Amino acid sequence: MKKRFIISSIAVLLLLGAFVAWKFFGASVHPPQKNYFYISTGEDLASVRQHLKDSQVINGFTWFDWATKSIGLKTVKPGRYKIEKGTSITDLVRMLKNGKQTPVSFVITKIRTRETLAARIGRQFECDSLAFIRYIESADSLQQYGLDSTTVMAAAMPYTYSINWTSTPAEIFRHFHSAFEKFWTEERKAKAAALKLKPIEVVTLASIIDEETNAPSDRPNIASVYLNRIAAGMPLQADPTLKYSMRNFGLKRLYNVHMRIPSPYNTYMNRGLPPGPICTPAVETIDAVLNSPKTEYYYFVASPAFDGTHVFTKNYAEHMREAKIYQAELNKRNIR
Repeated sequence: MKKRFIISSIAVLLLLGAFVAWKFFGASVHPPQKNYFYISTGEDLASVRQHLKDSQVINGFTWFDWATKSIGLKTVKPGRYKIEKGTSITDLVRMLKNGKQTPVSFVITKIRTRETLAARIGRQFECDSLAFIRYIESADSLQQYGLDSTTVMAAAMPYTYSINWTSTPAEIFRHFHSAFEKFWTEERKAKAAALKLKPIEVVTLASIIDEETNAPSDRPNIASVYLNRIAAGMPLQADPTLKYSMRNFGLKRLYNVHMRIPSPYNTYMNRGLPPGPICTPAVETIDAVLNSPKTEYYYFVASPAFDGTHVFTKNYAEHMREAKIYQAELNKRNIR
């Protein structure tokens, strides 16, 4: 009888031990929506504890509290934490104690305005869009980088960045500028100098070309056209700069009234490059400018085939002939 009692007691203890071990080391944590749990700056352990329960990441406080005491979690670090299926309460508490947050993968493709960039920052990071726009419009912030509010977008290279969710606007921009500096090797700087352009001016010209065409084969020739015009003292007369000045990027057809709108970005009224880039151009387009061929082209017009390519010409008479063909096709297709 006594032996049977002892065996039963041992079995109960083993089951109890197994239950406790499962609670501590088993997959008892529920991943939150999209697998990420966010701890804001200034949150304390009590707030995080309640947030975990409200988000149904943990079922209750008992095992979480035991784990925090045994592991020694007293303060939490803000961040973006990835909680995957199979995570145990012990894994969770250790992750929070170590502050092992998962960085945001922030992708820059073509972005036209500072406001658009700031809005995307605000959606993906703890800092809000207003804080970021204030930073990139502040002369005090940008002076150290040799930039201002009109040239700042040149530093937003089209890359994928790994940045902590809790990063400040200054820290986020430091990632951008670091990539910009890395891109501008001595070889690229030498090529820019040979064109009598600064790196930011090359990016500005590339941004216009990126808005002109989606055809990679046309980029070098378009670059040569604009470089020839700059060298000749001619206005660029780049339609995308007018659209940028009006913030009307969907405009299909430009008229004389648009060309008379006063703006530093109006390259029909002003000679030379606009004050800064009108979008974040592709790396390939920047290199197309740096490696542009020597041509006698001074004009180009979109192909009437509407295939994204252009027709390049050497003089105004040839250009007008091709432009009339294109205009006739616009009329035929009733594009206004």
